[in-house]
Formats: sequence, C-alpha cells, structure tokens
Amino acid sequence: MSVSHITTHVLDTTLGKPAAGVAVGLEELSGEEWQHLASGTTDAQGRVKALGPELLPSGTYRLRFDTGAYFAGIGTEAFFPEVSLTFTLDAAQEHYHVPLLLSPFAFSTYRGS
Repeated sequence: MSVSHITTHVLDTTLGKPAAGVAVGLEELSGEEWQHLASGTTDAQGRVKALGPELLPSGTYRLRFDTGAYFAGIGTEAFFPEVSLTFTLDAAQEHYHVPLLLSPFAFSTYRGS
C-alpha cells in the first residue's frame, strides 16, 4: 500500500487521546487561488494516511481541520472552529507528516517523520 506524500495525526491533548472523526482537507496554492486536492477523516488512532497523491510537486500547501465539528461532536465548547496549517513542500523530500496537537482553546503543530 502506498502512503500519501502528506499525512497527518490529530491528538486531543485535553483528553490525552487521538482525535477520531476530524475532517481534514488538503489544498495547494496555485497562483493566488487555493485548489482542493483531497479530503479525509481521522481514524480511531487520529490518523489520515490516505490524503492526496503519493507524490506532489514542490509548492505551498494547506491542511484545514474542521475542529469545530469535532468538539461539537464530543460536547465541548471550543474557540477555533477551524485550524489551517500552511507549509512549503519540497518534492525532493519523500514524506511530510504534519501532526496537530489540539485542545478547545489552543493548538500546536510540528513537522513530524
């Protein structure tokens, strides 16, 4: 099985467990417009392994997480209805893993492996 060039993992740091059921969209900046490439939903481990193609060209990309729906689904009030992470991808790099550490009133991210 091939893995997408970009994968993600969402962890709910308040509950101390993976955030299952978070809708995630992948977009590419084309000129001045964002183009939708793929979408997925986090699994029981909070991961989206199949999010777009196996190879992408160098460029600027964005992951958009529907955090508002996730928190509403678990009955938790949250400040951010969406988290958007924009980053630059170098096609020479084999894989980009972009995790999201999430709580109702804060988030952080990093480039994983």
